[in-house]
Amino acid sequence: MSYQDIVGLIFTEIVGDFGYKEFANYGGIKNFAVGTIGYIGVVFFLIRSLQGSQLLLVNAVWDGLSALLESIAAMVILGERFDDPWKYLGIVLIVIGLFFLRMPVVSPHKFVFPKFY
Repeated sequence: MSYQDIVGLIFTEIVGDFGYKEFANYGGIKNFAVGTIGYIGVVFFLIRSLQGSQLLLVNAVWDGLSALLESIAAMVILGERFDDPWKYLGIVLIVIGLFFLRMPVVSPHKFVFPKFY
């Protein structure tokens, strides 16, 4: 697992979430397809991240960085805001927690897609 894998995981998750949000509110095959393609990317990057890593670490980093980056994307792209200022403090605490995980920038493990058989 590395920041490269987690960032890929998060950005494909953002694409999937935004597509499914649009589908949930407005319908349409295009919105559904965007959401589905995003989540296919999530599966790929999750497999990459888990290979040679601990589930505990991958999940903690993914949750933390996803909360941060997806919140920023929702504010910048969708114009969403929290109604309670304490929720912003929660995001700050997540970011502080990420510093304690000490994740590598590049994975020392070479990725090989697992066989199905």
